[in-house]
Amino acid sequence: MEALEAAAGEVPKEEIEKLFKAQRDAFHAELPVSYEARMDRINRTAQMIIDHQDALCEAVSNDFGHRSSVQTAMTDLMSVVGHAKDHKKNLKKWMRPEKRKMDFPLNLLGASGQVEYQPKGVVGVIAPWNFPINLAFDPAIGAFGAGNRVIIKFSEFCPETGELVKKLVAEYFAPEEMTVITGGPETGKAFSEIPWDHLIFTGGGGIAKHVMAAAAKNLTPVTLELGGKSPTIIGPDADVQKSTQRIAMGKMMNAGQICLAPDYLLVPHDKEDAIVEGIASNVAEQYPTMIANDDYTSVINGRHKERLQGLIDDAVAKGAKQTVVNPGDEDFSNTNSNKMPLTVLQNVNDDMRVMQEEIFGPVLPVKTYRNLDEVIDYVNDHDRPLGLYYFGETESDKRKVLDRTISGGVTVNDVIFHIAQHDLPFGGVGPSGMGAYTGPDGFKEFSHAKAIYRQPKINVAKIAGFLPPYGAATDKTLKQQMKL
Repeated sequence: MEALEAAAGEVPKEEIEKLFKAQRDAFHAELPVSYEARMDRINRTAQMIIDHQDALCEAVSNDFGHRSSVQTAMTDLMSVVGHAKDHKKNLKKWMRPEKRKMDFPLNLLGASGQVEYQPKGVVGVIAPWNFPINLAFDPAIGAFGAGNRVIIKFSEFCPETGELVKKLVAEYFAPEEMTVITGGPETGKAFSEIPWDHLIFTGGGGIAKHVMAAAAKNLTPVTLELGGKSPTIIGPDADVQKSTQRIAMGKMMNAGQICLAPDYLLVPHDKEDAIVEGIASNVAEQYPTMIANDDYTSVINGRHKERLQGLIDDAVAKGAKQTVVNPGDEDFSNTNSNKMPLTVLQNVNDDMRVMQEEIFGPVLPVKTYRNLDEVIDYVNDHDRPLGLYYFGETESDKRKVLDRTISGGVTVNDVIFHIAQHDLPFGGVGPSGMGAYTGPDGFKEFSHAKAIYRQPKINVAKIAGFLPPYGAATDKTLKQQMKL
């Protein structure tokens, strides 16, 4: 089978169907998929990243206009290699059948049962632009670990990275194992309409609704990782310096273009000024300058930059106070770069777009509160977020926030870090997504849990009265079972 050529323009649905069928046929021919075959594909994925890390970092940076190569290495490449190592350590354990207890009295009569995790088949991966390597190949490794084949739809907003990745995957894999296609919205639409054995989409909720609607026509199971507005709560007893340093790092990484970025702050009313000053001073320490600073990433394109500026302008017009954190006092208007400084917004309210839309950039609204019950009510009155962050030391306060709010995941006394733990599931809830991957949860997400029951030699149906004609044995069974 020839690798798909899709350097420019859209990819016809017929071509994607050919790729899907070839992988499906190869998958069925290989069953059962051995541990060795799974790890071979995982190791090749990681080795591909290791062998070409410099080229990948350069391509991603070019697509962004500028992106920190160190951040690409840490957040994109290191994540993929880490997932491979986690599978190397744990995959044999995950693959083992799970023995289950059989109901009385069948357990005494010799019945047995177990769950075997069987691969689903061909997994489609729709990857976004913000972490194009990580969010394409982390799911691919999870799919390989479960014994599947993979087809990746790369984001059209990363054309240079997409072409490089497509070329590398074709060198390291047969197209029946894994292949990459590029293309724009029409390709994405066609991709969603394929009858995948599983489909994972990472991106915005608006597009996710179309993806899910297309998948529903084939009853395709989906994993959706969608982001949203992740609240960051600074508790009454939080260390302001420690909190603001960590928030600044998380917010400014990738210029805030992270699905798990701190979207807005909820802070004690009597600490608001100190917290805003702490954010500004820590950003200045981490990024003394920005325009020519290799460590600071650009906004992906001019359209996204205009959208972010529109959020700021709308908030200011409706009464918000803005603080532009520009440590080097640089002129961002007199440059071809799409880099933006951080803008902190105070006195915000829900009539402002910045408090309605996922920000996905270097804009940070700050809301004040007088007690934690007020905070919890505010969070619960809004869409359930992908992440929630709490800073504070009092255990009862932490427990109150954890118990009374619902989010995809939580990091306590830092931000974002829960996604970096391979043994924790990563996923959203409600508007922020469904399903989870990474680690054992990813293995199960991309597997079918097949129930297997082995009947004993004795005629159970006759003894229990299940076999017609019904009579005394039937009555006895019903009488026994219809009791609590």
